[in-house]
Amino acid sequence: MKTFAFIFARGGSKGVLGKNFKLFAGKPLILYSIEMAKTISEINTVFVSTDDIGIAEIARKASAEVIDRPAEFAQDNSPEWLAWRHAVEWVTERYGAFDRFISLPATSPLRASEDITSCLSALTEATDIVVTMKESDRSPWFNMVKKDSEGNLSLLIEGNYIRRQDTPKAYDMTTVACVTRPAFILNKDRIWSGNVRGVIIPEERAVDIDSPLDFKIAEILMLDHKTKDNNHD
Repeated sequence: MKTFAFIFARGGSKGVLGKNFKLFAGKPLILYSIEMAKTISEINTVFVSTDDIGIAEIARKASAEVIDRPAEFAQDNSPEWLAWRHAVEWVTERYGAFDRFISLPATSPLRASEDITSCLSALTEATDIVVTMKESDRSPWFNMVKKDSEGNLSLLIEGNYIRRQDTPKAYDMTTVACVTRPAFILNKDRIWSGNVRGVIIPEERAVDIDSPLDFKIAEILMLDHKTKDNNHD
């Protein structure tokens, strides 16, 4: 079974400027995804889809294949699904057909190899796409609210729950990994167009860098992890 890993990394980022190539615990953020993908024996080739020359250079030096992403798929309002579809078509034309597509965003540098292999194993015949998630600290039935046009608040989802423990278990989606088949990307238009399965990621590995605060928190966790590893050597 041929499995290709994809890292989608635009040059522009409003949340954290230059996020994908910004130094994170001593090296460009995107390198963590590339290097992790290369440790997984089931992954045959690693591709980086980008519109940025600097990111492309980093990727090539790390022995990843670079997909030149068209500008129309690299805007702030561009659906990432279209970048996925472009990547599948680009790779199939040049490298031939493949069986599994796994997206490993640069924004989740704390993922572990077992997170990736668990996601790959979770893509069964009855499953169209596998996403990652963590247990949510909040519940839309209990302590998540919405505001109307007059500023009045109400529960996001109405329910007769007295205690949070009684509400249905809720999960936050993470960007640790996403696994599907090329045909699903080409024939559908979003994740929820098929049968979706989730793999739970421990909270300490599920940080998604989307803001300067996320970046700082993730870097502290990464440096702490490295310190523990060095102490065990």
